[in-house]
Amino acid sequence: MDQNRREVMGANENSSAKPRVRPIVRLGIFLISHSNIVSLVCFLAGVVALLLLPVLAKNTYISENALMPGSAYNMLSTHHVSDANKFIKDLTDLEFTSMASPIESQKLIAQYMSALDAEVTFHKFYPQFSQFHPLHFFTSPDSGIISKNGTCSSFGVNTIGIIRAPRGDGKEAIVLVTPYNRSKVGLGEAVSLGIAYSVFSLLSRVTWLAKDIIWLVADSQYGEYSAVAAWLREYQAPVFHKVDVVTSEACNESSTFNELGQGLYLDGKLNGDFRRAGTMAAALVIKVAEQGDRYEDSLNIYAEATNGQMPNLDLINIVNYMAVHKQGLRIEVKKMWSLLDSWWLNTFGVIFESLGKIARSLNPQWKFGIPASEYVEGAATLASSLYYQGLGVPTGPHGAFRDYQVDAITLEISPKVSLTKLYRRNEFILRGGRLIEGVIRSINNLLEKFHQSFFLYLLTSPGKFVSVGVYMIPFALLVAPLPIVAAYLHANASNSNPQNPSTLEVDGSHKSWEWLNSARKVLVIHLWGVVVSLLPFFLRQLPNTTLTMNFVLWGFLSILSLLILYLILGCPIAEASASQLEKNKWASLKSVTISTAFIGLSLMSVINFATAEIGALLIVPICLLARPLKLDIQARSWRTLLRASFNIALGFVVFPPVAFVLLKVAFEDFYGINVGDYWKWVESLWAWNSATYLYVGVVHLPCWALCIYILFHPC
Repeated sequence: MDQNRREVMGANENSSAKPRVRPIVRLGIFLISHSNIVSLVCFLAGVVALLLLPVLAKNTYISENALMPGSAYNMLSTHHVSDANKFIKDLTDLEFTSMASPIESQKLIAQYMSALDAEVTFHKFYPQFSQFHPLHFFTSPDSGIISKNGTCSSFGVNTIGIIRAPRGDGKEAIVLVTPYNRSKVGLGEAVSLGIAYSVFSLLSRVTWLAKDIIWLVADSQYGEYSAVAAWLREYQAPVFHKVDVVTSEACNESSTFNELGQGLYLDGKLNGDFRRAGTMAAALVIKVAEQGDRYEDSLNIYAEATNGQMPNLDLINIVNYMAVHKQGLRIEVKKMWSLLDSWWLNTFGVIFESLGKIARSLNPQWKFGIPASEYVEGAATLASSLYYQGLGVPTGPHGAFRDYQVDAITLEISPKVSLTKLYRRNEFILRGGRLIEGVIRSINNLLEKFHQSFFLYLLTSPGKFVSVGVYMIPFALLVAPLPIVAAYLHANASNSNPQNPSTLEVDGSHKSWEWLNSARKVLVIHLWGVVVSLLPFFLRQLPNTTLTMNFVLWGFLSILSLLILYLILGCPIAEASASQLEKNKWASLKSVTISTAFIGLSLMSVINFATAEIGALLIVPICLLARPLKLDIQARSWRTLLRASFNIALGFVVFPPVAFVLLKVAFEDFYGINVGDYWKWVESLWAWNSATYLYVGVVHLPCWALCIYILFHPC
């Protein structure tokens, strides 16, 4: 009896000593052991979730109660419109005066500003040329800016007027921007100046203003963005030390710039030094198209800034509310017109509409599904928002403000008929002026910066949006298979290595470090990606080169740098005589490659979600499917041959220049293929400090190269 009792107690002790597996560990083991099915389900679910975003979009709403849009009556009257028309007439008459110089228009604008008792000043700047520098992506917006190519004759002049708020303390300001090419005045630019002047003249007389008003007439002869960015650099980060650039002191004191303010200096209405107001609460860029193609006046809103930055959604919401409910304007945001007629998108729209009808028949409270036409338009707008945020290039001069964390948008008003008719122009200026007045009045009510609403969102229409909590779901589903498959491959590669019983102890001690060889290969390829990203800096130094020549040289030097890295680091990337153990290491290499792709996409989603989303759609399939073609061909089954075909196709499609062409065909107007177009696109990315450039060079290209190496692995 005692012996049996001791045996039972010993069994109980052994069972209690055995660790209990936690449910989360069991789940992880289950997912890893069924990685193929989990990967397929997650990726397809991610694509479906992405297609469902237009259905899941919510109506926009104003989060900040202090804005109170439309709560006050408009004060802008026909009197202000008459003054604006007189200003437009004087401005356009200068264009037909043979003896008038380009600076006469600047003088005229300054005179009209000073007549309103505004503080007037001129800001001289030199055109900034796109200069690629390796560290430019990691510095402040004003660093690395050079204008050594400027001369005393090649400069721009911004005209700035400032109204001090009677109820303010000078600590906050609202900025109005009107781009204006002084060398060639168009009717659209003149009318935009007239709208801004009508609002400016009104605000110079009101008593409720609590924030200073800055009217920036940006000299756009060297580009709208360049003029605004130059003024912002001086406003936010003035340079107090001497730099090796052309300055006004180096030029003749009797130059054109000094002639600008001679009359105003004598009247004491021009400030010689650079004038500032308070911290910028918001900025509005006002533009007028020559003539729209609609049956009604329309308003186009441009919001994308550098690296996918967006203004606070409340700023767009108040513009949308004031334009639609107060001024009767049609609101438009950019959309991909090529998607509106696509049969597959219309098919998805019909499917989701049918599913919505079925859901409502089961339960009337289920509000799922939208009309097919609304889905197509929402998807086209969402694709445009995703594409332009992913490019990381601003869609207007408002992008310069986001570099300094100032909420700004560009408002382009398009008339339904020509503005040459005076009565039609009066109505147009009145509606545009009252729109700007209402927006400024709402911003004037703010006691702090915009913060209540969303900064991370995608628009599906002017009145609908997808928040960050919703649009991250498709991305999470797309990249979720990567760590699961990486863990499965790592465990499988460790367990499948052939072991000799005589050397089992030695191999067992080094078994956990076998992945370092694969990690070394991956590190070399990513270092090569860094080198490829830096090569344009040196190619730009070569004189008299074309876009096609630069692209060809870039490709040649990229291949050459890969060979040099192979010789220096001795990495067996292309060894034909690799050992049998090395030939079986493709799974370990794929595991490390997938891990780096997951890390790169996750980091990119923090910097620019749209780039990470598009990158995941391209790179995740080939990372999951990559397998040596030799193994698939030797298997000679329809499944392996189909996988090999998919891998070859994906290897071609995911190559960055090919992916660029396909995206251009899908999302932009396509007029033919030019080799130099890819170089031109790359130039635009680094000129705007787009993080997409770093992603393509440091993450996407190396992962593609590693997947191609896995496909042709000598196993």
